[in-house]
Amino acid sequence: MRLLVTGASGLLGGSVIQIATNKGHDVFSAYKEHPAARGKPVPLDQTHPAEVKETISKIKPHVIINTAAQSDVDFCEEHPDIAFAINSESVRYLATATREAGTFLLQVSTDYVFDGEKGSYLETDNPHPVNKYGLSKLEGERATILAGEGSWSIARPSVIFGWGRPLRPNAATYVHDKLSKHETVRMVRDQYCSPTFNKNLAAMLVEIAERQIPGILHTAGATRLSRYELALRIAHVFGLDKGLVIPATAEDIPWKATRPIDSSLIIERATTLLSQKPQSIDDSLIEFCTDQKIHAGHERIVACRA
Repeated sequence: MRLLVTGASGLLGGSVIQIATNKGHDVFSAYKEHPAARGKPVPLDQTHPAEVKETISKIKPHVIINTAAQSDVDFCEEHPDIAFAINSESVRYLATATREAGTFLLQVSTDYVFDGEKGSYLETDNPHPVNKYGLSKLEGERATILAGEGSWSIARPSVIFGWGRPLRPNAATYVHDKLSKHETVRMVRDQYCSPTFNKNLAAMLVEIAERQIPGILHTAGATRLSRYELALRIAHVFGLDKGLVIPATAEDIPWKATRPIDSSLIIERATTLLSQKPQSIDDSLIEFCTDQKIHAGHERIVACRA
């Protein structure tokens, strides 16, 4: 299968490309500034519709997996024009071009399309974002359907974590870095999510692409917990000091953008349909810990504790 993966140099895009190439797919890795280490590199600015159309027309991919996004929530709040250009308008250009090319579009969205008042969201629940990031991603979802009936899929993860982008830490790498240096870390205990390991998510996305499963799928981790609870589990798995994890409330954090109180996702549809199942947080963190050997360089490697 011929795949075009956007956001190729990102935490998720890189994992998608690695899994897809290992399975023998012909993968084109679209990037704006930093070429990916795997796949066939393709420079692409998705905010230019003519460039999007020309790239898709030239490559003729069977499936496009769009992992490109502006996912810094506070940045999106302060720069909504950029957020909507990347998270919404560029998806519209992709969807329009895929419809013309007869290509399947797999759009990666987010749990932040929900307001967090309910929690444990199903694919059929009505989205209602509370910040510009969530709204821009919701508009991206709405643009996806322009690809045409049966020709699109939307995957919603939650708090993606994993190794691979040292210059931009995520929830898990940030906690690991702080605790490894014996520094305290404040983590919110009154907001809930479904943390998603990047490699598990990537495997689900590749399967969705291979089977061209239409509609919306919640492809998050299988465990609902707060970021404080996540930090404690990271400390346990790596054998780090849990006492350095300081509980905080959302009111304690000077965020620019409001966060949903509980954006956890029900993953029953993905669990039923996919052979690559959403992982529990314990399984994900053991794999995350094991993967440290690839990214740690000369750092001391600790035994991973279940």
